[in-house]
This record gives sequence, structure tokens and C-alpha cells, in this order.
Amino acid sequence: MSDKKFPKDAMRVLKETSRTFYIPITFLEKELKHSVASAYLIMRAIDEIEDHEDVDNDTKNKILLQVSDLLKHSFDETRYQEILSPVKEKMPEVTIRLGDWIDACPDQTVSIVTEYSSEMAEGMAKWAKANWNVRTREELDDYTYYVAGLVGVMLSELWEVCAGEKTDRELAIGYGRGLQAVNILRNEEEDYEERGVSFVPDDMNRDDLFKYAEDNLAKADEYMTMVHKRSIRLFCKLPLALAHKSLKAMKDGREKISRQEVEETVEEVKKD
Repeated sequence: MSDKKFPKDAMRVLKETSRTFYIPITFLEKELKHSVASAYLIMRAIDEIEDHEDVDNDTKNKILLQVSDLLKHSFDETRYQEILSPVKEKMPEVTIRLGDWIDACPDQTVSIVTEYSSEMAEGMAKWAKANWNVRTREELDDYTYYVAGLVGVMLSELWEVCAGEKTDRELAIGYGRGLQAVNILRNEEEDYEERGVSFVPDDMNRDDLFKYAEDNLAKADEYMTMVHKRSIRLFCKLPLALAHKSLKAMKDGREKISRQEVEETVEEVKKD
């Protein structure tokens, strides 16, 4: 186990940037907590580049490919700041401090985290260049893999390395895809109106996307049967419970679940 000191403000930045996962990450034991927190900060740093409305797609593609390549090697902070320099003034703290999150990751798991982060950056670069123009079911699978499914695979690898928990890769991908599909449904109108982007394939309608989300969340439910360690179960169970409730709320005609429902769900999960 690594004795590396975890930055005191890392959890602050995580809470500010990834509220959905901040609470479940606090359920994890020390090494996994630090590994997963670092991973989410690194991936959020990358996501902020991909998502920034004031950066053109060609620039996003170029920067993300360079970041992807950088993450395949021993991290060079000077080189990273050079890569980021054309857009640095537009980027939030979480992106500028990517090197801090890599340094914070325990020695035992940092290679896993950077490998999957590199893959995510490369996938995001591809989709930025394509202006997130998702036309087919296969392309939807590809997009949801890069932005969420591979996170599930990374987490499964971390569970095994740190806690001896073995899970199924395809179910892990389904877990990530299910959460992302719920996000796509919730943000469909906003994505189109504000970004001119639609993640709904030409051969699918909103009802088909609901079915896509349900099918993948069913895989997530099956994934849960393979997780036995309580702290990991708590981590996995909360986002999944919120996704199920969000999907039901949208089916009932509501935009999203209430803050009270979120708080009630957190308490329900803690009783597991």
C-alpha cells in the first residue's frame, strides 16, 4: 500500500466538479478512495477540455490527442502546460492541475488510472472532431463506451487489484453506458439547443433511447450481484439507484428527481 500523501484539497475540487460521485467515493476505503478520487479528477480534467463551449473542435481534438499521448508515458508537467497553453486561461482548476491528480494517485494503481484516462482522451478527441454526430446504434455504443463504459472497466480493475473483487467486463461497460444514457435523455433538449448536438442516432427515437438505458441498467443490476465488499457495493449502488429513479421520473414526465429524493436515496443506500 502506498504511503503517498493525498492532497488535502483534492476532495474539495472533486466535490466542486463531480457532485454525483463525490458521496459514493467517500464510502470507499483509503487506497481505493484515493485511487478513484484521483481517477475522477483526471478524467474530469480531460472532460472539461472536451466539453468547453469556447474551444473549437479542431483545437479540442489536437489537445486531447496530445494529452492522451502524454498519459502513456511518465507524466511531464512542463509539457502538459505547453499543450494546454492555447486554452489554459479558459480552463478550470481541475484541468490546470491534472499533474497534481496523477501525483496523488497511489503507486499501485496510477498506471491503471493513466492507461484508461489516455484511452478516454483519445476517444473524446475522435468524437470532438466528429462534432459528436452520433448516427447509428453502433456509434452510440462507441461514444458511451469512451465517456462512461471504460470508466466501469477501470473501476473493475481497481476493485480486483485493491480488494480482490472480480467482476465482468461487459457488465461493467453496461453499467457505465446505462448511467450515460440517462444523462443523454436528461440533457437531450439542452444539448441540441445550446450545442447543436444530438446523441440520439438517426435510427432511434426517444423511446428507443429509454430502452437502451433500461437494457444497460439491467446489466448494471447484474453487475451488482458480483460485488460483495460493502464499501464497493455502496459506491456502485448509489449512482445506479439515482439513475433508476431519474429514468422513472423522466418516464413520468418530470425533468429530473428532486434534491430531497437524492438525499433520501443516499440514506437508503447507506442502510445496505
